[in-house]
Amino acid sequence: MKPRERFLRALNGEATDLPAVGSPTSLATTDLMAATSCYFPEVHLDAEKMARLAATAFEVLGYDAIAPYFSVVLEAAAMGACVDWGDPGRMPTVQPSPVTGRHLYTQPEQIEIPADFLERRPARTVLEALRLLRGRYGGEVALVGKVFGPWTLAYHLFGLEDTLILVLDDPEKLQRILERLAEITVRFGCAQIAAGADCLTLADHLTGDLCRAETYRVFLLPVHQRLARQLPAPVMLHICGYTLDRMPDIAASGFAGFHFDSKNEARPAVAAVGGRIRLIGNVNNPDTLYHAKLEQVDREVADALAAGVAIIAPECAVPVTMDSRALCRIREAARRDRPQKPGA
Repeated sequence: MKPRERFLRALNGEATDLPAVGSPTSLATTDLMAATSCYFPEVHLDAEKMARLAATAFEVLGYDAIAPYFSVVLEAAAMGACVDWGDPGRMPTVQPSPVTGRHLYTQPEQIEIPADFLERRPARTVLEALRLLRGRYGGEVALVGKVFGPWTLAYHLFGLEDTLILVLDDPEKLQRILERLAEITVRFGCAQIAAGADCLTLADHLTGDLCRAETYRVFLLPVHQRLARQLPAPVMLHICGYTLDRMPDIAASGFAGFHFDSKNEARPAVAAVGGRIRLIGNVNNPDTLYHAKLEQVDREVADALAAGVAIIAPECAVPVTMDSRALCRIREAARRDRPQKPGA
């Protein structure tokens, strides 16, 4: 199979010739930047550099998918939020305004997607990078777009604390915010699919480290179910941290896959979703990969495959300063005499 077919079949729960390997989130490291002369922060706003750095997932690491959106800030930046674009060893972050000390919005009625949103440089860069990659790789390797869901966009545009306070203080206001911000997710996601993405990562960080499972069920599950219907390609939800307690609800979202953290053991996670959604992950970043514990990589990959994880990947965007040879080990471990089981 070509890598594209392998990745998409695995995401659909179909049999593959080999275990699928590919990250729904960033694989950018400083050594891969050096190999391509494409460095943060310029990569975030330069389509050619974004495409060349993203292509190392296939050309250097040997993965089945390429994902060109490396950061978490591009939608917020295109909406007008203040951004610290970071440096070669650091991801960008959304910041409060240096003038007001506040984030972009305080009220849901303030949210208005600019008519030129897709033409603004942060959004346009991703779309142009996907077009470049589609032209260069055609149907050879899966192209993964990425969008942020309304919960994470609320963190960026309203502030983390102000968003979480609304869960108890004004749930109706929070629901209005989520409804309006979901329009950004749909618009940007559909544009990426039109530009050449085969599937999408939808990152929406309602993690168990901050919120109860009931919060996901009440506030976000209905929104995610609508997004699953509105986005015309397979979608992989990504949530960092502990999520085992909400995985049965995530499995009811209608998304094709769930990219999950190593804080959740693979076997209980597979049991929790009951075959209703494919799991992607969940090799540990901060310890196993960052410290290049290669034998531990082997064990974590073997555990994930034995449990029935459909696509093997790091648990989240990888640490920028790690040695990318540990990322190669994921692919080597997954392909070592382990044919994929049908429908895994």
